[in-house]
Amino acid sequence: MKKIMTLTAATVFAASLTSGTAGAAPMPEVPHPWDKRVKCQTDDPQGRHIVTRYGNSELGWHHFTGRHNIKKCSSLAAALRGQVDRDDHHGHLEYDGVVIETGPRPRQVKFTVVVQYTRKTTDGRYDAGRGQKIGVITAYCHNQPGNKCPAWAKM
Repeated sequence: MKKIMTLTAATVFAASLTSGTAGAAPMPEVPHPWDKRVKCQTDDPQGRHIVTRYGNSELGWHHFTGRHNIKKCSSLAAALRGQVDRDDHHGHLEYDGVVIETGPRPRQVKFTVVVQYTRKTTDGRYDAGRGQKIGVITAYCHNQPGNKCPAWAKM
């Protein structure tokens, strides 16, 4: 007796083979791919060479430009040229800055640039490579909805 597969059954069978659901072992979790290329760089007063990598949606330039509305390397450099404001002594550094708008309606907003000055992130998911540092992982404004910098700040 001959068994005939319908086109639908054959398609499902083929898809299960290519997707790995036909009894294959689960793949280990891999972090989101990230772009290690350098977008910005500056040196802080202690001589640390700090880079900002393009990154991805979790860390780096691609993370904070959309989410926190910081779109200029000069904004990062302004904070990084100052002293470290918070240091956990394990490579996690935070630098604070202020954007001030003068004129008839003066206003200001405080912001923070967060740097991972180690080869790997603390959770080990990202590695900058031998002799390299992760660099700026995020930057954000304080006391703003979603920590998103206001448009007037032109950061």
